[in-house]
Amino acid sequence: MPVRDPVTAEDVEAAVALALTTLETVTDRDWGVPASGLDWTCWESVEHLADDLFAYAGQLGTDRPPKDTYVPFGWEHRRPGGPALTVWVRPDGGTAGAQQVVETCGALLAAMVRAAPAHRRGWHPYGVSDAEGFAAMGVVEVLVHLHDVGEALGAPVTPDPALCRRALDRLFPDAPQDADPWATLLWATGRAALPGRDRLVEWRWDATVR
Repeated sequence: MPVRDPVTAEDVEAAVALALTTLETVTDRDWGVPASGLDWTCWESVEHLADDLFAYAGQLGTDRPPKDTYVPFGWEHRRPGGPALTVWVRPDGGTAGAQQVVETCGALLAAMVRAAPAHRRGWHPYGVSDAEGFAAMGVVEVLVHLHDVGEALGAPVTPDPALCRRALDRLFPDAPQDADPWATLLWATGRAALPGRDRLVEWRWDATVR
């Protein structure tokens, strides 16, 4: 198997920093419109990516994790068709508050990735994973949902290709190696086609430890 560069806590921080920089440019726009390709609003999509960061941090926080589900934090749907979340942003915090929640949840995940011992494993429906796997999942969640929001609000997202490649190599090891890494990540998560490859209708990553 070729040697690959690992996904790190610094990669989580880089993805979150890109999210904050991008969202800062659209604070005055209507986050109540649907995110690109989703039934969720842009506001809900930002809450969702923050919630994912929090949830992944939580999966790394115990040496006695549940074997077939997430750590049982409470969660709820607040409207039919909306995301089920543990972390919500108070509406009176506005878009600035939403960014603070994203930043804080990203810091939690980065800290847990650094602190988790090498033997630590946590459950995910796409494979029981280690700290690096949860870091990669956090990176992918931030980048693709930021893309969904950016497409809707007119804020294009262009992540570091090397960051995308590290996440792809960890979670999508069978993804094409000969295309732009960001375009490939959007293809791998069902957001776009690639030259010679149709847009995926169904997709999933592989979080299992390799």
